Amino acid sequence: MSGQEIVFTLLGVVAVGSAILVVTTRQLVHAALWLVVSFGALAGGYLVLTAEFVAWVQVLIYVGAIIVLLLFGIMLTRAPIGESTDLDSGNRWAALAVAVGTAAVLVTVMVMGFRDERMPLHAGGGSAEELGAAVFRTWVLPFEVLSVLLLASLVGAIVLSRSDIGPGEEDG
Repeated sequence: MSGQEIVFTLLGVVAVGSAILVVTTRQLVHAALWLVVSFGALAGGYLVLTAEFVAWVQVLIYVGAIIVLLLFGIMLTRAPIGESTDLDSGNRWAALAVAVGTAAVLVTVMVMGFRDERMPLHAGGGSAEELGAAVFRTWVLPFEVLSVLLLASLVGAIVLSRSDIGPGEEDG
């Protein structure tokens, strides 16, 4: 194994390990912080794959904007900051079975789809020009739909957190 492959593997282990901690921790703020670690490891993986632009987009958009959005959502909904038993729904085994099944399907699809493909060491597939062309030609509609969805979730968090917003008392 080359040094690149070792670093990529270590970053993958960190990303998966921190992702597991995101869903198993009982503290909501810690879950958001573990998500930062997971996103940071993914950005490191992009750097190893020489996709610098995608790595910086990962840092700016996900680590910067999405985590801030999540933390504001946590604060605005007055979610418990410390350890909370309310975060455990009792469906841990069912969730684990669904997660393992989904992972098996994804790994199977990836292996079947890319079995004989090998990425050259300097692929150059993460250049800003190629990514910009893909985003603004092919993926512009899903990108905008995602931004509206994130805005709607922020507005929903604000509405849920405010006790003075909601069904009013009927006069009569």
